[in-house]
Amino acid sequence: MSEKQVKLSEEEMKTYRVQGFTCTNCAAIFENNVKDLPGVQDAKVNFGASKVYVKGNATIEELEKAGAFENLKIRDEKEQKVEREPFWKQKENIKVYISAILLVISWFLGEQYGEEHILPTIGYAASILIGGYSLFIKGLKNLSRLKFDMNTLMTIAIIGAAIIGEWGEGATVVILFAISEALERYSMDKARQSIESLMDIAPKEALIRRGKEEMMIHVDDIQVNDIMIVKPGQKLAMDGIVIKGTSTLNQAAITGESVPVTKTVDDEVFAGTLNEEGLLEVKVTKRVEDTTLSKIIHLVEEAQAERAPSQAFVDKFAKYYTPAIVILALLIAVIPPLFGGDWSQWIYQGLAVLVVGCPCALVVSTPVAVVTAIGNAAKNGVLIKGGIHLEEAGHLKAIAFDKTGTLTKGIPAVTDIVTYGGNENELMIITAAIEKGSQHPLASAIIRKAEEKRLDINGVSVEDFQSITGKGVKAKVNDQMYYVGSPNLFEELHKTIESNIKENITRMQTEGKTVMVLGTEKEILSLIAVADEMRETSKEVINKLNHIGIETVMLTGDNERTAKAIGKQVGVSDIQADLLPEDKLNFIKKLREKHQSVAMVGDGVNDAPALAAASVGVAMGGAGTDTALETADIALMSDDLSKLPYTIKLSRKALMIIKQNITFSLAIKLVALLLVIPGWLTLWIAIFADMGATLIVVLNSLRLLRVKE
Repeated sequence: MSEKQVKLSEEEMKTYRVQGFTCTNCAAIFENNVKDLPGVQDAKVNFGASKVYVKGNATIEELEKAGAFENLKIRDEKEQKVEREPFWKQKENIKVYISAILLVISWFLGEQYGEEHILPTIGYAASILIGGYSLFIKGLKNLSRLKFDMNTLMTIAIIGAAIIGEWGEGATVVILFAISEALERYSMDKARQSIESLMDIAPKEALIRRGKEEMMIHVDDIQVNDIMIVKPGQKLAMDGIVIKGTSTLNQAAITGESVPVTKTVDDEVFAGTLNEEGLLEVKVTKRVEDTTLSKIIHLVEEAQAERAPSQAFVDKFAKYYTPAIVILALLIAVIPPLFGGDWSQWIYQGLAVLVVGCPCALVVSTPVAVVTAIGNAAKNGVLIKGGIHLEEAGHLKAIAFDKTGTLTKGIPAVTDIVTYGGNENELMIITAAIEKGSQHPLASAIIRKAEEKRLDINGVSVEDFQSITGKGVKAKVNDQMYYVGSPNLFEELHKTIESNIKENITRMQTEGKTVMVLGTEKEILSLIAVADEMRETSKEVINKLNHIGIETVMLTGDNERTAKAIGKQVGVSDIQADLLPEDKLNFIKKLREKHQSVAMVGDGVNDAPALAAASVGVAMGGAGTDTALETADIALMSDDLSKLPYTIKLSRKALMIIKQNITFSLAIKLVALLLVIPGWLTLWIAIFADMGATLIVVLNSLRLLRVKE
């Protein structure tokens, strides 16, 4: 499908938010119910983000009817979140309280008159009906379609318990099941809160000046080019460019950087960031649905719908596992009595096996961990675009870094100035004044240095400016001809360079710096060394990665000498120099043959092929650059590598938790099933095993919220 078609189909699909999903199974049932609605051509449910995409015409009432089996609440995507009632007040939990009270009363009556008496039996039956009413409707519907899910298994087990006279246990199972569902709902809501909190970051209205009038306008009605006024202590509602004022902005919500950044005229600012001290006037550059924050939320929600490899395994496993449990339960209930066993005892054991067999904990083991990890990463300024990339990042053995703009700042800066005659500042003024006419990237570094030193370079008159191709420039200043260029230019001019000057040049070149020389036809006056500055965090990040057993490689188009100097400084374990973009791509392929799981970190523009070839493409500086957000599997929103070790740590922890969840949910089922052999398995133990496993799996996944840098 072409990009255009995808866009079209996305446009046609209307998005709604859903409240009340507890399990992937319910989400699948809801999706099918929506597809069956008249006027709906297609529907897709995103369980992680609690959203439904509908193609065609359907009212919110119709959608809620389709989700009535789970008491789902639907709202338009743009509509504000309705505050949920406190957990204990929710309608679906009230029937549990009534059912529990009836159970306790019936239990006392049973103690008084004996379990066989009609009064406790009526009490238990009422408790079963009130607590399990919606469960039975779902279960019986599924049974009529021969569809075996959790509701079907529970329905058979509870009705079976009543038939063989175990009314008390049937009622207890209903209540424990209802409690486990309520707690599951609560835990899933908690896992999704990280995204909900992202949505609440940006204000819903802003102070806009149109003409001479200032007014508060809802973000949906703000147009591109409107002027937004942001007072100190306020959050920005829209992305834009500062046109007046200077202030520090806390961008933690977008980039994860805790240190506020100074912004002034012509700087880009993002919705959801906090203006700390000055008054800013911002020209709006994007509509509300296109802001960086909206993009982050959209990408995170899409990411949560992506299936992780372990989830695909679990779903496949559950598909065969549930029917197998039903057959096993049937065999346990029928075969021993045929060989002289007690029918009611073995039917009871069979029913208990059905309850244990609920694949609830197993099915929820992966999605809860993925949703929680991706949400946590987004809050820390890291966009992971799907469960598959989260798991891949956890397997990484090697990471390749593009040098320019990734390990270094990508902006050349003057590092050394050595003078051999005259005043350093005067010589700097002459050099910068001449370089003003040059287009060379190193010229801008020299001009910046002169501005930093507050030197007046505009008062100098430069005449007869001429470029010497590939070597430098020459021009007249105060009737004296000066040359600025590479050491080669001066070797041609002077035939030889004095040994002490030559030594200085070689030393600086060995350190990975580019040396520019200022001189006349007769003498060399000063040397200026320029280098691409290392990012403050690069060395520390590489050190952390080496420490956790990841091979670090630096890829660069620079010459071997410069590359080695920088590679040594930063501490990477391997250096690859003189590379063209296609060489980077081939090197990544080779690295993948050696390690299987390899990441490439770049700025997402010229590194696109290599980013795509790596098992995980990581782009830096996602805030403000669409390319980085589109090409990469993981985007670091700040222009800083320090979030990389955190991402690896989070991914590894998520992998570990997913494995623990799957192992634990299968092990607890196995232990409970083994209790059938001595005939110890009761409905109580069965429901506790199922409910306990589900809760432990969810709570274990929520530990991912605590992973910090």
